[in-house]
Amino acid sequence: MRRLNKFLVLFILLLFLLVGCRSNLLGGQAVIDWIDFVKWDGIQYEGIRSGILADEQFIGEKIGEVKFKVADNVTNSGYKIKNGDAAFHEKGTEIYSIEGNPDLLALKDKNTINGYSVYYARDKTNYRWHFKNVPIEKVNAIEIYQGYAPNSKMITEIQDTGKLNAFLKILSSSKENPNFIHEETIGDPAYFEIILYTGEPIAYQFDMQFDGETYFWHPGNTSILSSEFEAFIPN
Repeated sequence: MRRLNKFLVLFILLLFLLVGCRSNLLGGQAVIDWIDFVKWDGIQYEGIRSGILADEQFIGEKIGEVKFKVADNVTNSGYKIKNGDAAFHEKGTEIYSIEGNPDLLALKDKNTINGYSVYYARDKTNYRWHFKNVPIEKVNAIEIYQGYAPNSKMITEIQDTGKLNAFLKILSSSKENPNFIHEETIGDPAYFEIILYTGEPIAYQFDMQFDGETYFWHPGNTSILSSEFEAFIPN
């Protein structure tokens, strides 16, 4: 009897496994880690994670609205993305062109600095918003925000040429240290956003943190900033 019960239990477990596999093969529910995207007019645009809209003056005409928010609503890994779909924006979010840049889009977003999330056509242009792509000689203004949007607060604004050059020199001379582990005795590091304006529609945006001892940022790999950076952070 015990042997029969043992085989019965094994049979039931096997049956559950087979049903689970069949469910996945047929497109059953799954946790999907969506990238930030919007699809419009047959083109998939992806979020510019290190850039923001520099100024609302660059906004062109409204070309439509998001029709469907994919995240939280789609669990089928076989789902085919449709025109009007967006990963994280709610239905009805306004979509705009960006003047003079047919491969870029802007979506209204109250949770970002300057009020828009920006996207590039992945298959039509390369990602060009790394720190190494910044035209240093064209940077005409810098802003530093503290905290996370939408509750971030601008704490520093730089337009003086001498201060701009000094700030950019600190960024450019930061020391790469991918193995850096931040100090944890005081809790989570303070969080900042550095915005570099160049006169282009997309300003460059990079996060920076301070753990009570060290300023560090992520232009690629984690890099350590000189203590001179402290002069640009108000007490």
